[in-house]
Amino acid sequence: MRALVHGLAITGASTVRALQRHGHEVVVTDDSIDDEKRALAAGLGVELSSPPTDGLGEWIAGFDLFSPAPGVPEGHPLVVAALDAGVPVESEIEIAYRWEQQRAAGPRPILAITGTDGKTSTTELTVAILRAAGLHTAALGNTDVPLLDAIDDDAYDAFVVECTSFRLAFTTTFRADAAVWLNLAPDHLNWHASMDTYEAAKAKLFAQQRADDVAIGFVDDPVVMRHLAAAPSKQRTFGTTGADYHVDGDRLVGPAGPIVDASVMKRSLPHDRTNALAASALVLETGLATTDDIATALAGFVTPEHRLEPIVEDDGIAWYNDSKATTPHAAATAIRAFDSLVLIAGGSRKGVSLAPMAAEPQRLRAVVAIGEAAPDVHDAFDTAVDAAVEVVDAASMPEAIATAHHLARPGDAVVLSPGCASFDWYRNYTERGTVFKQLVHDHLAAHAARTTETDRDETDAGADPMTEDLT
Repeated sequence: MRALVHGLAITGASTVRALQRHGHEVVVTDDSIDDEKRALAAGLGVELSSPPTDGLGEWIAGFDLFSPAPGVPEGHPLVVAALDAGVPVESEIEIAYRWEQQRAAGPRPILAITGTDGKTSTTELTVAILRAAGLHTAALGNTDVPLLDAIDDDAYDAFVVECTSFRLAFTTTFRADAAVWLNLAPDHLNWHASMDTYEAAKAKLFAQQRADDVAIGFVDDPVVMRHLAAAPSKQRTFGTTGADYHVDGDRLVGPAGPIVDASVMKRSLPHDRTNALAASALVLETGLATTDDIATALAGFVTPEHRLEPIVEDDGIAWYNDSKATTPHAAATAIRAFDSLVLIAGGSRKGVSLAPMAAEPQRLRAVVAIGEAAPDVHDAFDTAVDAAVEVVDAASMPEAIATAHHLARPGDAVVLSPGCASFDWYRNYTERGTVFKQLVHDHLAAHAARTTETDRDETDAGADPMTEDLT
C-alpha cells in the first residue's frame, strides 16, 4: 500500500514510522520545509518534498491512503484533491483504531474526550484514575504521545485519547467504549470552513459508537445534548445539577450513589468538579475503576500547567497563569472562578467573537488588552451591558503585568486568561505561560526592591542626625 503523509512534526513523524512498521510505502510532503524537517525526514529514511503545483488530482490519485497532520486544515488543496479522487483521508487516530481492532489478542478499551475546552485536564484526570486502579495507560492523541505510538505496545491495558476536531474530522470508524463531549463554543474557524463543520467533526465521537458503548454529554450545553440524544449508544449526562453525574452539596454523585467528597480535591473550582464528574463517568460506566480509585486519584491530582495555575500571592494579590485558555469560552470559565480580578486578555486572532469574555463584567476590576486582538478585547467589553469595565492596552507582556499590578487591589486576582491564540507574540501557549510566570516573579521582585529602597530613603530623610551618629 502506498501512503502520503503531509506535515512533518510530532504526529506526522509518528504516522510515518507506524505506516513503515506495517509495511507501507510512504511519501512525505510539507508546505514549509526547513533544515529541521529535512533532518527529521532523513532520520525516518524518507525524502521530503513540497506537493506538486500542477496535476495535483492525478498525482494524489496514485496513493491508497492520505494522512494529513493535525495542522492541515480541511480546506487544504491536498485534502480537497484526495476527497475528489476518492483517496481515503484518515487522521492518525483513525489509522490506529483500525489496526487496534485487528489486534490478535483483541482490542483494548478506549476512552475518548472531546470538547472546545477542558479536554487536557479531563484526559489527564482520567489517566490518573485508571493508574490508581492499577492499569497501564497514558494520555494519547492530542498529546506528546500519538495513539499510533501506543497501540503497538502490548503493555498498555487501555487508551485515553484526547480527540481534537482536527483528528475527528478525518475519521470514519474511530469509536470509543466510552466517550465524553465536554462543551462546544466557537473555535478553530481558521481550520474549519464553518461552525457547522467544526460541530460535525466533534459529533463523530458519538455518532460512530455502537449500542454497547457509552456516550456522556454535558447537560448544560444544548448542542452537546442534541447530539447525545441521537447517539446510538447508552447515554449519560454530567453537570453540576440535573444530570446523571452531578454535585450534591460537597459530594460528587453518580447514578449508583456518592462517588467522592469534593474536599479531597487539591483544587475544587466549578469546572474542576464538572471535569471530575466527566472523568468519573468514563471509568465507572466502563467498569475500569472504582469510587475508591477516583478518590485516590483526585486527592493527588494537580491540574496541568498553564490552566488556572497559581503563581504567587503578593500583598494580598493572587497571580494566575491560564495561558491555555485560547478561546473566549475558556477565558469566561476562568473569570467565573473569581469574585474580583484584573484580566489580561488578547493575542492572536482566530476569527471568533470575544463577547463571551464579557458575560460577567461585575467580576472584573479591569482588563489589560494585549496583542493583535487588543481592539477585539475593547469591542467585547465596550458592549458589556451590566457594568462598565476599564480596558487598558499594553504593548508587551512586561507592560501588561505592570499595568495589571497597578490596577489590582488586595483581594483581587490577576489572571492571564487570553481567550486567544499565542502566535502573535509566542510560538505557543506553553511559551506564553512560561514567560508570563517568570516575568511576574521578576516584576514583583523589582517592585519589592523599589519599595524597600523608597522606604529606606524616606527613613534616612527623616532621621535624627544624633541617632545616626550613635549607630
